[in-house]
Formats: sequence, structure tokens, C-alpha cells
Amino acid sequence: MRTSTKSPHAASLAIRLAGQATMGIALGLGFCLLAVLIDPSNVTSLIAHNAEPKTTAIILMGFFALTFGIGAALTGIVLTGIENR
Repeated sequence: MRTSTKSPHAASLAIRLAGQATMGIALGLGFCLLAVLIDPSNVTSLIAHNAEPKTTAIILMGFFALTFGIGAALTGIVLTGIENR
């Protein structure tokens, strides 16, 4: 029977980073919802007066979700590196 060359630590690292990214995406979507509902900068008006409001809203949500997700994943990498020292 062959043993795997990958360490089990690599799999747990990937799972931990995926969890961090998922948390960041959820926070990004929550932030986007708050930005639209609180509306101090008239984001809802800008979306509503656009030629394609549905596409604009999807792009806005995607931007915040990806930004927060990538930021949380990078933070997870740094924290995991500190933890492993």
C-alpha cells in the first residue's frame, strides 16, 4: 500500500482557509446589504437609475463578496503562519 506524499497538515490548512474565505464572503454580503439598506450615499438610487439595475446590483454584491473573501483568506494565511511558528 502506498502512502500519500502530502501531509495531513496541508489538507487541514486548505479547509481552514476555505472557512476563512467563506466567512469573509458572508461578511461582504452583509456589508453590501447594509450599504444598500442604510443608504447614506444613495447607493440604492444609483442602482435604480442605471440602465440595467439587476446587473449593477449583482456586480456590487460580487465586488464586496470577493473583496471581503480574499481579505479574510489572506488574513487566515497570516494567522496560520503565526500559529505554526
